[in-house]
Amino acid sequence: MKQLLILAIAASFLLLQGCGGESTPQADGAQAPAKVYKWKLTTSWPKNFPGLGRAPETFATYVNEMSGGRLQVTVYGAGELVPGFEVFNAVSAGSAEMGHAGAYYWKGKIPAAPIFSAIPFGMNVTEMNAWLHYGGGMQLWRELYEPFGVIPFAGGSTGVQMAGWFNREINSVDDLQNLKMRIPGLGGEVFKEVGGMPITLTGGEIFTSLQTGAIDATEWVGPYNDLAFGLHKAAKFYYHSGWHEPGTTLEFLVNAEAYNELPADLQKIIDVATRAASQDMLDEYTARNHAAMQQLINDHGIDVRPLPKDVLEALKAATLKVIARERTQNEDFDRIYASYDAFYQNVKRYHELSEQAYYQNR
Repeated sequence: MKQLLILAIAASFLLLQGCGGESTPQADGAQAPAKVYKWKLTTSWPKNFPGLGRAPETFATYVNEMSGGRLQVTVYGAGELVPGFEVFNAVSAGSAEMGHAGAYYWKGKIPAAPIFSAIPFGMNVTEMNAWLHYGGGMQLWRELYEPFGVIPFAGGSTGVQMAGWFNREINSVDDLQNLKMRIPGLGGEVFKEVGGMPITLTGGEIFTSLQTGAIDATEWVGPYNDLAFGLHKAAKFYYHSGWHEPGTTLEFLVNAEAYNELPADLQKIIDVATRAASQDMLDEYTARNHAAMQQLINDHGIDVRPLPKDVLEALKAATLKVIARERTQNEDFDRIYASYDAFYQNVKRYHELSEQAYYQNR
């Protein structure tokens, strides 16, 4: 009987030892501190740049606060850890657990990636977010990046962008011939189709290139960011509207292996924090763009002009050609664009009755 009692006590002790989660009982009854994860987040933008650069900082703050310091994210601007165009590779290789950039930067590596950033004359931010989160777009996005060990999350939006800064007047399509313009993604392909010369540059390279004449024109974002970069000091004419990027979606990139190592609650914090930071970015642009535009006009005398109708018509026709060509050349592009366009056509018809009609009547 005594032997059986000893065995029962020992079994109870072993059972108690096996209970518990991340915290371990100490000799004095205290709990050992939970494991702390320290992540690096590298971006394609200058450190703390308004809007684009602030969103990852906002995300990092949210994560730190919601996790009680268990997941700490340090943000690096373009060039601090890796160059701006190397963000995807850094996250894929695991040299950074996260990144913040634009999907159209990876067109050379993943031809279908630009669909998840901006389609010329395509969906605006409200429509794009609806497709991503309720129309199957996010599943397609993650399938596309899965072979690279990267999980994408929507990372904010600038809203409709401006058409850009030009050092020559644009009165017809002829004025675009051989014009060197910083314009990435599918917008660059369309610009090339109408005779322009698209050039891809990171944000930090734009001002000097425009000022020295290395490029004749540039699109960037809109008044809030363009004013911060001082582009009004390097170009004469400011054109609207942003046919090329009607609702640019940015992206948070997460290394899949690092994400899967996190406990479920920290994974959920990342999910929620990306959605919150994404909305915060759009709110910031909506609040800041109009004030920045007034400053450009009233304080700096900038000449703001609409692109001529025939230019927009030529760009729209060229967009149809580029999309058709991309669909023929890449199976992923064709498959994903089919989903994008089906959703777009339906939501566009509804918005003609709601949003567009309201804008015309108010």
